[in-house]
Amino acid sequence: MNYNYRYRLTPTESQRETLDYHRDTCRQLYNHALYRFNQIPEDEGTVKQRVRKVRDELPDLKDWWDALTDIYSKVLQPTVMRIAKNVNALGELKEQGYTVGELRWKSPREFRSFTYNQSGFELDKKGGQTVLSLSKLADIPIELHRPIPEDATVKEVTLKKEKTGEWFAIFGIEMDTEPPSKPPFSEIDAENMVGIDVGILKYAHDTDGTAVESLDLSDERDHLEREQRNLSRKDYESNNWEKQRRRVAECYLRIKQKRRDFLHKLSAYYAREYEIVAVEDLDTKELLESPGNSRNTASAAWNTFTSMLETKCEREGTHFVEINPAGTTKECASCGVETEKPLWVREHSCPACGFEADRDANAAWNILSCGLSKLGVGHSEETPVETALPTGTTVVPAKRVVEPGSPCLTEPPTAASRQG
Repeated sequence: MNYNYRYRLTPTESQRETLDYHRDTCRQLYNHALYRFNQIPEDEGTVKQRVRKVRDELPDLKDWWDALTDIYSKVLQPTVMRIAKNVNALGELKEQGYTVGELRWKSPREFRSFTYNQSGFELDKKGGQTVLSLSKLADIPIELHRPIPEDATVKEVTLKKEKTGEWFAIFGIEMDTEPPSKPPFSEIDAENMVGIDVGILKYAHDTDGTAVESLDLSDERDHLEREQRNLSRKDYESNNWEKQRRRVAECYLRIKQKRRDFLHKLSAYYAREYEIVAVEDLDTKELLESPGNSRNTASAAWNTFTSMLETKCEREGTHFVEINPAGTTKECASCGVETEKPLWVREHSCPACGFEADRDANAAWNILSCGLSKLGVGHSEETPVETALPTGTTVVPAKRVVEPGSPCLTEPPTAASRQG
């Protein structure tokens, strides 16, 4: 399996200048390669084939572009091949209904990384500290806050400059070990299955009666707004403006780090504790374009959570399934009768069977039921599934997810042994 390990670099001032020189040279090469790519007719091959034609021109480019000789060859090639990835990414967005244009040239602020592919990098000990030795660049001190596994193969190293001015090294590693095999459905008990309904007031509400509160970022947002107001008072691109711009970037980075830390730990918890995980396949495009509550929708990062959860389920050998969320809130988890509920109604009360539960808990049970049906698991003699509708909800604050690393309760929530 493939993983990314991210470490902080602590370059000296001269090394920072060298890193910026390499980054800007790669940016200029990217812009030139994009210009050449646009000149090649579409009928001369696929996107990747046309980009490879541009990549094959690198030896001739070095004859008249002296700056390219200062850059390691295994850095220049991935820089050109980034065009194929970016074009394909635009195509995927277009298929999802987004309005996209063509790739544009990158300005110095937009192009912030370059990659050593396959070779040209090595971890070493020099002067009593660990350094990342980069061919044709420098020996840069690195903070290895966690070791790279001994059985891992480092495939590439990406150097990235954050908007705060800090440099990081992202190691793309490949593990020789295979992920554990997923258990057969017939051997999975009901308590090892979970359906998850995500929201904003409560970030996640599952079928075990656990509701995880959303991450509170109000203090960080207030700090960000103050720093943005200070930035608006500075003369554009002055020294004071640049210092304040970095402060704003640090606020954004802090919010991003706290959110991703919360999502990583929550997704890891569900992937490790259960053998079947069912979630909603949400399409957030319309929600983000709506005038109301779009900021909280974007901050929830539901797609990021789902993507992390899928990756971790694959790593842990857990069955993962996404289902269409349509109707999961309206249907009764006990009898299946649909009941219209405005958004402000937070309780489910079925007029047909009298089943009452939290609105999100009812949706979570419907998500699990649909997920089991999609996996082909049903009520039969071969694969019996006994569901249990919850009698109560235990609310877990987001702080418990951020600090200890999981929303696991001291005692498991109780559930009624009742068939749905």
